[in-house]
Amino acid sequence: MGLMPLIDRARARALACALALALLPVWSSAPAHAGIPAVAVEGDVPSLAPLLDKITPAVVNISVTSAAPVQQNPLLQDPFFRRFFNLPDTPPRAQPRMSAGSGVIVDARRGYVLTNNHVVENATEIAVTLKDRRQFKATLVGRDPETDVAMLRIDARDLTALAMGNSDKLRVGDYVLAIGNPFGLGQTVTSGIVSALGRSGLNIEGYEDFIQTDASINPGNSGGALVNLKGELIGINTAIVAPAGGNVGIGFAVPANMAHAVMEQLASFGEIRRGRLGVAIQDVTPDLAEALRLDRPVGAVITNVEAGSSAEKAGLRQGDVIVAVDNDPIEGASDLRNKIGLEPVGGTIALDVIRDGRKRTIRAEVVKMRAESASAGAISPMLEGAVLTDIDRNSPQYGRVDGVAVTSVKKGSPAWQHGLRDGDILVAVNRGKIRSLAEATEALADAGPIVALNILRGNSMLYLVIR
Repeated sequence: MGLMPLIDRARARALACALALALLPVWSSAPAHAGIPAVAVEGDVPSLAPLLDKITPAVVNISVTSAAPVQQNPLLQDPFFRRFFNLPDTPPRAQPRMSAGSGVIVDARRGYVLTNNHVVENATEIAVTLKDRRQFKATLVGRDPETDVAMLRIDARDLTALAMGNSDKLRVGDYVLAIGNPFGLGQTVTSGIVSALGRSGLNIEGYEDFIQTDASINPGNSGGALVNLKGELIGINTAIVAPAGGNVGIGFAVPANMAHAVMEQLASFGEIRRGRLGVAIQDVTPDLAEALRLDRPVGAVITNVEAGSSAEKAGLRQGDVIVAVDNDPIEGASDLRNKIGLEPVGGTIALDVIRDGRKRTIRAEVVKMRAESASAGAISPMLEGAVLTDIDRNSPQYGRVDGVAVTSVKKGSPAWQHGLRDGDILVAVNRGKIRSLAEATEALADAGPIVALNILRGNSMLYLVIR
């Protein structure tokens, strides 16, 4: 005979309640958003259900229709070949392709929804489905491939929005919940902890400062919410490490503070206007820390100051170590690049700098990124609709690859139809490597009727043949 038949129902209930009360300080050190505890006691067991009832209506499913590229044999583009075999002159139409992802309502009044850029990239139609099964056509407010954040707008009433949390206050070990639409199954909630902070160097995005979590994140969760136990949005789920194609407990989210900075610029301008100071920087190594008389190897050391730049006017010098921006500590070069790149252009920031072993504060103006640009259509009619620029010194790609950046491509333009996309890096024209906008202009002008382009897109090399 087991022990439970010897314990009456009242004592069992008291034991369960005592266990729940013992868990409460561990799971929730502060009241949850909207005045509900993170873990409530329902019946005899603790539950997150009351919290989720409040926040899950703010997480949406996103369905995207895009045009799948049509793969053609190069022979089919030869007019003589087409006439000889009596093939139609009209090229085959691109077939629609469906994909799914997730999003988070962050402004109920204006109907703003945050998601990932890669969820809605190349979309011809976007539909948002709420938890109550209402469906709305969404318009793209703007997107930022460098942070993989995009913002949509839906015209709907009675929406629920998630409150923004302060992702800078996160600590490794904090409990988190991931909410999204994995594999198109519908809204799903998983739980875990913050496994690491400030992850970068993954080459997933241009500006990286990821929250790492072991909460299960799978394909389709992209753009969904990572929330704390107060019901606050602290991240946008973005990527996973998936050697076998599924979750292995290593997922990444864009911090809410970064997403919020992108959201404000997209709402105001429909695009990101990145800031710069005019300095080249690198991480502080242990040897550098010793040479520069630093207590520990943190911060970003200035290796060069551009003549006439905002940094020079502010008094920054080569060898200065920037350890904080507006009182926010700087861990390394990528951390500083992230903060400056998302600062509003025209504003002034306070930089805590260590020079000759002494700390001082220097105020500097954030100016717009300088990059010469040219319309590709003015060089070659086949590339009409694309804008090319030199890779800016403050870009994460600067120094990592030689080439020319494609900063924008108008949808439906010849450049778009030939396969060019925002964020591409043009590295060669007709097998000739290019290192600047001037070289690209010359190469395209001399290319003739057939142009072969080598394109770096993310971590993949593409080969585009344009006639």
